[in-house]
Amino acid sequence: MQDAPPNSTDEPTATDRTAIVVARDADDPETTEIERLARAAGYEVVDALTQRREEASRYNVGRGKAEELARRVAEVDPDATLFDAELTPGQYSSLTALLPDGVRIVDRHRLVLGIFEAGAGGKAARLQVELAKLRYERPRVRETEERTHMQRAAETGSRLVDIEKRIRTVERKLDALADRASERRAERREQGFDLVAVAGYTNAGKSTLLHRLADDLSVARAGADHDDIDGVAEVADRLFETLETTTRRATIDDRRLLVTDTVGLVDGIPHELVAAFSATLDAVADADAALLVVDASDPVASMREKLRVSLSEVDEPRGELLVVLNKTDLVDDDGLATRRRAVAAVAGDRVTDTVAVSALEGAGVGRLADAVVDALPDERAEFDLPNSGDTQAFLAWAHDHGRVTAEYAGDRVSVTFSGRPSAVERARSAAAELEPDSNV
Repeated sequence: MQDAPPNSTDEPTATDRTAIVVARDADDPETTEIERLARAAGYEVVDALTQRREEASRYNVGRGKAEELARRVAEVDPDATLFDAELTPGQYSSLTALLPDGVRIVDRHRLVLGIFEAGAGGKAARLQVELAKLRYERPRVRETEERTHMQRAAETGSRLVDIEKRIRTVERKLDALADRASERRAERREQGFDLVAVAGYTNAGKSTLLHRLADDLSVARAGADHDDIDGVAEVADRLFETLETTTRRATIDDRRLLVTDTVGLVDGIPHELVAAFSATLDAVADADAALLVVDASDPVASMREKLRVSLSEVDEPRGELLVVLNKTDLVDDDGLATRRRAVAAVAGDRVTDTVAVSALEGAGVGRLADAVVDALPDERAEFDLPNSGDTQAFLAWAHDHGRVTAEYAGDRVSVTFSGRPSAVERARSAAAELEPDSNV
């Protein structure tokens, strides 16, 4: 029996399919997350099997559990069996031989790849998903070709060679997109914006928080505009809703921000998949401040693990990192205190502050806004300038790039300017040109 073809990662997204889910773990097997993944992929879960044991080489689960699965598949007749694990090509082959004909065998990683592919809309997301799939297929194709001693591949052409060529092509395209994204971030800093990234485990409420910051706070606190910059952030209780960065404007205490929502993270998928989304996660590494959103309504053990996964996959930002305990409307005071202690235990000194909010209800968002402003890079300079047309032009620029107070006294203007260090440095240069002795 041949192994499942490597290109069987393609997962249609119909909503009328059924599945049996299988979870194996040496300590505590449970099916909550694989069932959520199944629903996100369009499956109705009709049965579930769990087993507490180490991985078995032949079927992943033990032989007895695999035979029980075969009996249940025959009884229920699902469209697929979904394994909450990464299956080897050999395990695919053994399970295919054991299970009734016609049932698809999909491991967690292939399931996630299918969900990502279905949700990829823009060019960057499509390329990142393609790269993840190619990197996932590569070792499986290599193993298959090695088992055939390469003779057949030499005669018919090597699929491994084709995959590696395509990987290099996609990587070059993504590098070019990443360079352009980096240039855009530099341009936006030059325009006086602070860059804030929103990251975290999938379905923690990142997109809801983005809407809350960009819309409610911009209007309520500063009256600034908040037009979309890079598209619209969708808000829905679905995994992997955000596969590309979405950036919106916000103004908090006169600081002009660009707040970017990034791809949701998830545990138990190949590192290659997360690495393929480096172009998206670069927005976190290059942020002036980053918000790591955590679902406070999760059980404490689950929350700790999701926070660990998020911290392991997100590079430290150039600025400060804040943990946002979201969905606090679902947690009492004692539970929230427990979760704060858990954040401190897992994150340690990587995190500057932990802020509790309910993005849905708006509770705590003002406190978060203050924490964001406190975390942003800031510098201050004072100038004594002539009251001239050139100074008025300078003040117009300064209002666009930071916070300004100006006091007029006869033919002089006393100016205090605060903002990003780079903006303050440019202000000093501009003020020096207005009057060589203008700096105080």
